Amino acid sequence: MAQISVANLTFGYEGSFDTVFEDVSFSIDTNWKLGFIGRNGKGKTTFLRLLLGGHAYSGSISGEIPFDYFPYEISPGQQGLCATELAGEVKPGCEEWRILCELAKLNAGAELLYRPFGTLSHGERTKLLLAILFSGEQDFLLIDEPTNHLDREARETVKKYLHEKKGFILVSHDRDLLDACVDHVLVLNRKSIEVQSGNFSSWWENKSRQDHFAKTENEKHLREIASLKKAAERGGRWAQKSENSKIGIDPIKDHDRGNGTRPYIGAKTKKLEKRVKAYEKRLEREMEVKEGLLQDLEDPAPLKLLPLEYHRERLVYGTALTLGYAKRAEGVLKDFSFELKRGERVFLNGGNGSGKSTFLKALLAACGVCEKDGERPEIRTGELQAGAGLVVSYISQETGFLRGGIKEFCRKRGLDESLFCALLRKLDIGRTQFSKSMEEFSEGQKKKVLIAASLMTPAHLYIWDEPLNYVDVFSRMQIEELLLSAAPTMLLVEHDVRFRERIAMRIVEL
Repeated sequence: MAQISVANLTFGYEGSFDTVFEDVSFSIDTNWKLGFIGRNGKGKTTFLRLLLGGHAYSGSISGEIPFDYFPYEISPGQQGLCATELAGEVKPGCEEWRILCELAKLNAGAELLYRPFGTLSHGERTKLLLAILFSGEQDFLLIDEPTNHLDREARETVKKYLHEKKGFILVSHDRDLLDACVDHVLVLNRKSIEVQSGNFSSWWENKSRQDHFAKTENEKHLREIASLKKAAERGGRWAQKSENSKIGIDPIKDHDRGNGTRPYIGAKTKKLEKRVKAYEKRLEREMEVKEGLLQDLEDPAPLKLLPLEYHRERLVYGTALTLGYAKRAEGVLKDFSFELKRGERVFLNGGNGSGKSTFLKALLAACGVCEKDGERPEIRTGELQAGAGLVVSYISQETGFLRGGIKEFCRKRGLDESLFCALLRKLDIGRTQFSKSMEEFSEGQKKKVLIAASLMTPAHLYIWDEPLNYVDVFSRMQIEELLLSAAPTMLLVEHDVRFRERIAMRIVEL
């Protein structure tokens, strides 16, 4: 057991006006199962890269232990290698028998070792790379969002696997995974960093209490500050009036004032001025106490969605569908029937390759939406109908097509740029990002761009294909509240268990 100590860490990317970390200090134990929590763009992946020595920084990171990082970067040239060859390149010295033992714990067969990496599914790749990662002995492991693009079954397998491990930092926005797999949390708050024992739920409960206390204290200090300001202003007016009364004596009106009047008034004025200064000092103290109370408050602004009302009860109807692709003889989805009614929020659930995205693409084509992401499926048997004049708003799994700046994106989508940027701010994307190319955005920020564009598009039907990959947990909660209040008609594929439990009205198994 060892410690990793971070002292006075400061880091910012070259050419950026903002620092990612500013004079940060904390310590973590290498025996912990540490969950790493923070909003998109706060620096979680950056910190892991700093541990690996990927960037120059000021301050110190000390800890006599080697690190290893998931996911490994697999080059195009390595896609054709089988796992036995690949393992030797990404983790030199790892032994095949150890990888086999780890694969067994992940419910994966030994044949994965002998297939070209490029032919493996998302779930198979994740299991293989995790098996390679944990085949070492002394490494402290840095695991960056391992469940993205995984179906429910694969997520459950990874969750159970990590539950039995220790000695890692896990970056994830999946609340279910964090609750099951970690015993400490490292949290990047808005202005501070904290380390706390427990899982996500215990931390969130404490966080909610702290935020409530901070808001209550802030309101109390605001009332006290307002009262002190009024008292100081009133005392100042009295002091000035008293001081003014020393000058210009009218012998008729002020016949009772003798030679001792001016000293008496002067003493009275000084007393009033002293009282005003005491008010001002108390005011300064109240301002100092208030300052910082809300610096880490998570109180996201509510989002808005204005769905269109469709004139018929049924929006989508499909019966005895078999869907496939021109280059594949076998159908992807067979004998599938489906119906979607107005006001429903329906989740499609099934393993990777079961046809969820294929069905969504076929439905988009039936609605007249030109979807550029990959090959369009064909209907081989059965019938798929979408209501006449149905307006659809779609979020794709992929973000790689996002190019250029926000202004260009809004122009292409016909979106009001100022309203779009205001919505991105509500989703906690900083103003500094608006001047950047979207290629520089984090994956979570790219997803938020697509979510914001969908929310700004009035539609009868919202089709979202894994919208929450890489999106931080705070924004997930924010979107949950929006969908529950706006109640749009939706068809979704999403494997976040907590999100689905709150939002789904019906789940269709494929």
